[in-house]
Amino acid sequence: MFSRIDRAHRALPVLLGIVALASTAALFAWDVFPRLFPVGAHNVLGAFPLFMIALAYLLYQSAHRPVLMEVVKAVLLAIAFLFWAANQMWPDLPQAILFNDIAIGLFVFDVFLVMIGWPGTSPDESFAEIYPAEPHTRKTQARKDS
Repeated sequence: MFSRIDRAHRALPVLLGIVALASTAALFAWDVFPRLFPVGAHNVLGAFPLFMIALAYLLYQSAHRPVLMEVVKAVLLAIAFLFWAANQMWPDLPQAILFNDIAIGLFVFDVFLVMIGWPGTSPDESFAEIYPAEPHTRKTQARKDS
């Protein structure tokens, strides 16, 4: 079962997530000012945040100590990010298209698993779903909005 973790156990995954976000900012900087970066930097700038967020997510999930099927699902998602990172890092390899296609397949599979509620131990909030308010809540909210 999914459990909330304290700040100490979230610290490293969050730090790695911040590094991933900062490296994404560097990627956007390359898009605006490519001449400021060395030749070939885009490959690394594209791959690095994907690698970092995969690692951060695995560490984040491991801190929760999820059941085995949750671990499998987290690993599948991390592998998708790693294949995408490989595609970004080595776009000229003959396998680059395969890396990209594997990433696409794993991302689609992950979202499908969320939609069907697999594994059954997954929290409903695992994919930022939007749930309609309960009928009594909607009526109360409608009165407040009037």
